[in-house]
Amino acid sequence: MKKIKRFPTIDGSLGWYETMPIQRTHPVVQVTENRTFDYIVVGAGFTGLSAAGRLAELEPQSSIALVDALMVGQGTSGRNAGFIIDIPHNLDATNADAIADIQVKNLNMFAISRLDHIRKSQGDNVYWHQVGKYLAAHEEKHIKNLDGFAAMLDNINMSYFVMEGSELKNKLGTNYYKKAIFTQGNVLVNPAALAHSISKNLPDNVVVFENSKITGFDWNTKKVFFGQKVLQANKIVLATNSFTEEFQGCKSKLAPIYTYASLTRPLAGKELAHFKNVSPWGVTSAHPAGSTVRFTPDNRILIRNSFDVLPELSSNQQRIQNAKKHHRSSFLKRFPFLSAVPFEHSWGGMLCMTRNHEPVFNECYPGVFAIAAMNGVGIAKGTYLGYYMAEMMVGNKSNNLNFILSSSSPNWIPPEPFKSIGTNMRLSFEQYLAKGEK
Repeated sequence: MKKIKRFPTIDGSLGWYETMPIQRTHPVVQVTENRTFDYIVVGAGFTGLSAAGRLAELEPQSSIALVDALMVGQGTSGRNAGFIIDIPHNLDATNADAIADIQVKNLNMFAISRLDHIRKSQGDNVYWHQVGKYLAAHEEKHIKNLDGFAAMLDNINMSYFVMEGSELKNKLGTNYYKKAIFTQGNVLVNPAALAHSISKNLPDNVVVFENSKITGFDWNTKKVFFGQKVLQANKIVLATNSFTEEFQGCKSKLAPIYTYASLTRPLAGKELAHFKNVSPWGVTSAHPAGSTVRFTPDNRILIRNSFDVLPELSSNQQRIQNAKKHHRSSFLKRFPFLSAVPFEHSWGGMLCMTRNHEPVFNECYPGVFAIAAMNGVGIAKGTYLGYYMAEMMVGNKSNNLNFILSSSSPNWIPPEPFKSIGTNMRLSFEQYLAKGEK
């Protein structure tokens, strides 16, 4: 048995989870006895939820265990900015591949459609709003990135709108941004609520185990250990993202990067008057290391920025407080008229990156399959990768699966301490370049 040394932790006050507009109605089930299943899916984020759900559809007579160390919605999937992006999230058109970009767009739209169907059938309010997305620049020097993004959109015949000046201010309620490209297909959600809703909607042959930390594993016998208790299966899916190397699902491929977010209390009265006739919106930065900002359906402001490289795969309160100071500065630059509005929640979560932005998607041991590295677009990408992993596991073939397999060869990354040193240097440089967008 190989022992697990690093575990997911609660890093701060998880704003999306704490403000979910839906209530939990079913009890928490933990691993308390030895059991055998046909499939075990490790990780109940969007990737694991999708893999488990599709396996259950494909093989309704099978038994499936979906296991998470935390509660559904508390992990990485519930800590992102809540964008389900329909188009390739690519600011660099110098190496544009229109055919590949169209394929990614189609896969993203498939994921959005599938998630929309699930949440409609469940009837839960997850703050689902298909209101598009703004890619925006504050500094003139970053406007060239908007031009590159527009070139990619032109290559794949996607419509978009260029906005600036008073038009942009009226849409966002702030005059901070000088220019933006607006695209229409992006969906904004409370990601923790969406994950929770999907977990409730899984077929009856899926058992969801929460608050159940895996302490060890044996891939020869397909066993996962929870202290003295054991689950065993014929096949196992590792939907463990940044923890995939901990499970030996890949080696020297992943660069987990911690990022942080803060969410205000709901705006009210005169505060909200500044956003008269402003619909919920989401902004991503023209520089990848800039701030992501949202005005939410429940009238809150989200700010996400700041990065750390943490090999231990967990943060601490001091780092969260440091990030919160950066968030406050970013918030006041954009909304100086809201200086009295406090942050109600601040938290940390991981982006799982690879050097060439390609995911891990393979059979790493006989009967053990790994999916990792969503590279910052986890809701859509995790959904379609989980779906097609299930398809692959039962022997189905398709053009979409062939494309995924052909674009899932992440480059080698040197081991520690060189990985952290190199990643920190790159992050420091990018954050310096993006300081006008933070």
